[in-house]
Amino acid sequence: MKKLFTPGPLNTSATVKQAMLTDVGSRDREFIEAVQFIRHELLELAQVDKGEYTTVIIQGSGTFGIESVIGSAIGSHQKLLVMTNGAYGDRMVKMATINGIDVVELPFLENETLRADKLETMLLNDPAITHVACVHSETTTGLFNPIEEIGQVCKKFDKVFIVDAMSSFGGVQLKVKENGIHFLVSSSNKCIEGTPGFSFAICDKNQLELAKDQAKSLSLDLYAQWKGLETNGQFRFTPPTLTIMAFQQAIVELKEEGGIAAREARYKFNRAILKKELRQLGLIEYLDEAIQGHIITSYLYPEHTNFDFDRFYRKLNERNLVIYPGKLSQCNAFRIGNIGQLFEADMMDLVFGIREVLSEEGILIAQAVD
Repeated sequence: MKKLFTPGPLNTSATVKQAMLTDVGSRDREFIEAVQFIRHELLELAQVDKGEYTTVIIQGSGTFGIESVIGSAIGSHQKLLVMTNGAYGDRMVKMATINGIDVVELPFLENETLRADKLETMLLNDPAITHVACVHSETTTGLFNPIEEIGQVCKKFDKVFIVDAMSSFGGVQLKVKENGIHFLVSSSNKCIEGTPGFSFAICDKNQLELAKDQAKSLSLDLYAQWKGLETNGQFRFTPPTLTIMAFQQAIVELKEEGGIAAREARYKFNRAILKKELRQLGLIEYLDEAIQGHIITSYLYPEHTNFDFDRFYRKLNERNLVIYPGKLSQCNAFRIGNIGQLFEADMMDLVFGIREVLSEEGILIAQAVD
């Protein structure tokens, strides 16, 4: 079995896979109850009140969920500010542009976090801005952006706050309401350890009500999707039935593990193993430790003429170890994730595999100095 050291899709448990083995209809009671369970449990994980927030499930990957929110929550006479420091923030800007939304970008470098003081200055200078969006765990590099600080600025200026928590929700303890988040988006195949097939938005009901009749897409109409789920528990279009059943099981297993706190601890332990062992092999992390998250880590290419990433990737893959290519614009790097059904033995398997491949390639790895 391949071990996926990526930010998703991830390795899933045997029982999550088994939950997909029995076909269910989109109108079967079992399926409708699973949808209700998921919508309720996601609010519990977000620590929000069901009277104030609701969960909307959207068919498709996390990108579909983000575009559904951006294309539905922002009206024709409103303006979006996107804070960016990686490819996924850039993608939100592109979505807004394609959807004909008035959008402005507040850019930062890939190796620096977003700054709340810069946001405050921007909002003071441009009162037309009504919505602010950013990525929490920017998987371009692996850094965590300070959404708590950004959220407080949004609250101060009474702005609607949209957060892409794609690769962090379920693996990081987040305070949604306290941080002024109105829309938080994630997907089924990330830290909750389900399978690909849908995304979801945890939405402030008051803001969601304002999205009525202003979506720029039929299939990605967040408000209409919500109303369909609220009315009869049905999706407007064919739902990912088996993925839903798998995700229900994944939530059960998350709770059995000890909830988000326990899963976060496991992921941090996995990351600590990588940090220690790969440092001993001389591999250098791209980010400063102070801003590095525990979801995925970017490593710079070794400075050796023998290093070829495609060959490195292929040889690891032949050992059933799957890492992730880099996405940096300024330098060459690859990425290693440590989420999903990965444990200490799996992390050490990867370390041993990397050591073998680098040895085979004749790459002399310097020993790190404490």
